[in-house]
Amino acid sequence: QAQLVQSGGGLVQVGGSLRLSCAASGRTFSNYARGWFRRAPGKEREFVATISRSGRSTIYADSVKGRFTISRDNAKNTLSLQMNSLKPEDTAVYYCAGTFTGSYLKLTLDDYDYWGQGTQVTVSS
Repeated sequence: QAQLVQSGGGLVQVGGSLRLSCAASGRTFSNYARGWFRRAPGKEREFVATISRSGRSTIYADSVKGRFTISRDNAKNTLSLQMNSLKPEDTAVYYCAGTFTGSYLKLTLDDYDYWGQGTQVTVSS
């Protein structure tokens, strides 16, 4: 049974940084695209970033471009999201995502079959 377990997150002041991690177990996600999504209070879950199997290609939501960096370590079966210059509007529950179909970039909720448990990120002003 594949499982994604997240760590990191928490409370940070405006302009600060946080790093989220997502460890996979039960099966390797290393041959497939991965992604991060988030759900802000009162809003739908939205795309944040995606990374290709090799890690050489990435896409970011316009709202986080230049501030967030998605990365992966296929040897360790892990996914990370480095978040810098955080803003109050980044406050949300963040979810890592995985799939066993397709190695290239995936931007929609329906592209993914497996989800982490969610991690709260709160940015205070």
